[in-house]
Amino acid sequence: MTTTPSVPDGVFVHPSAILESTSVGAGTRIWAFAHVLPSAVIGQDCNICDHVFLENEVVVGDRVTIKCGVQLWDGITLEDDVFVGPNVTFSNDPFPRSKRHLSEYPKTVVRRGASIGANATILPGLTVGRDAMVGAGAVVTHSVPPNAVVVGNPARIVRYASTQAATTPAFGSSSAEPANRAEASVHTSRGPAGVRLQRSRLVRDLRGNLVAREVGEDIPFVPERCFVVFDVPTKEVRGEHAHRRCQQFLVALRGKVNVLCDDGRERREFILDSPDIGLYMPPMIWGTQYQYTADAVLLVLASQHYDPADYVRDYDTFLGLVSGSSDGG
Repeated sequence: MTTTPSVPDGVFVHPSAILESTSVGAGTRIWAFAHVLPSAVIGQDCNICDHVFLENEVVVGDRVTIKCGVQLWDGITLEDDVFVGPNVTFSNDPFPRSKRHLSEYPKTVVRRGASIGANATILPGLTVGRDAMVGAGAVVTHSVPPNAVVVGNPARIVRYASTQAATTPAFGSSSAEPANRAEASVHTSRGPAGVRLQRSRLVRDLRGNLVAREVGEDIPFVPERCFVVFDVPTKEVRGEHAHRRCQQFLVALRGKVNVLCDDGRERREFILDSPDIGLYMPPMIWGTQYQYTADAVLLVLASQHYDPADYVRDYDTFLGLVSGSSDGG
């Protein structure tokens, strides 16, 4: 096999590979029996391993590794620094039929820095979020949030990558009660950019248990809105956004909820599993709640009324805002 004469300098193409595209960045290596169609775009310093096939409407960013036996079909984009393990299967038609072609294929995007383990399957039209990790053999049927680690069939979130974990035992035993409110106020654990987990006084009585919180002391704002989240299937994820101005205070009235807090530089995970544990989230914290138990009831107090314009729902936009590189419009 011969390669296209106009291959840019610095691109290595194995003699048995077929490279029909001229849009290939310097430093990229294309190995044996790979086939790249004419309209495919490949960035710089990529490693395209043996028996890889790239169709026409495919975009591959810089420093991407595609291991052996992977096919990228029309409509698939891999952003910079993505890793695709051996024999990962992408699809681009939800109801394929022989010799029937779509006029436009669903867009599947693997965001910057994400990794996909060997033999995973990615259904069409999904997004694998920035720095996410898809486990080997996973079958991805829903889009994967940024930084999430998913495994299984169907793939489910088991944790978040590069996250500092903090659980209620950070305060000591859950049976230990502060003697008074002053003592209770020091039972706190701080997280990213002002996030604060705190234990309030739990009063146990033969008539039942009681937890009280004071606005302005335990809750550092005057709530203007509250809502309750319950009956969430364990597989589902809620939140996945930040607020520009709104402050929030979260309490699991029943059951257990994992809450991920991310300020764009540091991520930390908290577990809410008792009414005496509350989590304060200031503005511009990317919050995600997941791993709800079947009986979980989550109370959220908010510092202002519902305002759609206050939400930041795209993670890359959020990162731009906290770094000062975007106005988030």
